[in-house]
Amino acid sequence: MARAHRRYWRFNLILIAILMAIGFSVSFIVPIASAGLTGVRLFGFSLPFYVGAQGAILVYLALIVVYIVSMQFADRALQRAFEADAAARQGNR
Repeated sequence: MARAHRRYWRFNLILIAILMAIGFSVSFIVPIASAGLTGVRLFGFSLPFYVGAQGAILVYLALIVVYIVSMQFADRALQRAFEADAAARQGNR
């Protein structure tokens, strides 16, 4: 069971680090690099304007959805490990 907990928390920490890196890049890297990205057009608007006005919010919402779905997957895997451990303990009695 300890291995399942370690795997669960390692997955959680890696997922959070990746999602935070994406959020950081949308919040800070894109605005810093906006001068070079003004020529890139997205739906008729320059990319820095789109990211500042609409895109960043959509990215943050997508990050939340990815976290929720990924953690539901991890929670189900941990629950299966709990159930397998309980079944193994029942079988040993």
